[in-house]
Amino acid sequence: MSRWEPDARGRLEKAALDLYSERGYEQTTAAQIAERAGLTERTFFRHYADKREVLFGGSQALEQAFVDTLADTPHTAAPIDAMATTLETVAAFFLERHEHSRQRQAVIAANAELRERELIKLASLSAALTATLHRRGLKDPAATLTAEAGITVFKVGFDRWVGGNGDRPLADFLRESLKELKTVAAGG
Repeated sequence: MSRWEPDARGRLEKAALDLYSERGYEQTTAAQIAERAGLTERTFFRHYADKREVLFGGSQALEQAFVDTLADTPHTAAPIDAMATTLETVAAFFLERHEHSRQRQAVIAANAELRERELIKLASLSAALTATLHRRGLKDPAATLTAEAGITVFKVGFDRWVGGNGDRPLADFLRESLKELKTVAAGG
């Protein structure tokens, strides 16, 4: 094995997803992931605390993108419109990532521990969005409802997107889910 090769983190992520899909999450070790990536187990642990974090390593960056985008929307925008803009912007992070996202979701869906971790991630994201809406001057319960609605729209749209064939971007599914939510809220 060479001492250094580019994109170790990306190679570890791909190796982990492939192994989790082939063998299952529980049956895969960090050593196997490192070996598949052509790296050492020590290198694995320099990038990830454990094998679970390979799937959730981008959570902080995604949360920060949500928060920054929401904070930067014009303060004159209605809360749900600010959330819609945020969802539209964040969807760009998933361009060209359909297959990766589909594979990741399948691994998570097959394991209770990973489903729980995904729910924790979404709860953290909701809390961060609520805090951002508070800083924008929105009071509760409106701030919490807007954040939770945004997370729900994201989750429903994302699930529909990964369940599809990847021919349409995530943003389309998010717009459709938000439109459905608005229809339901209007009594339609």
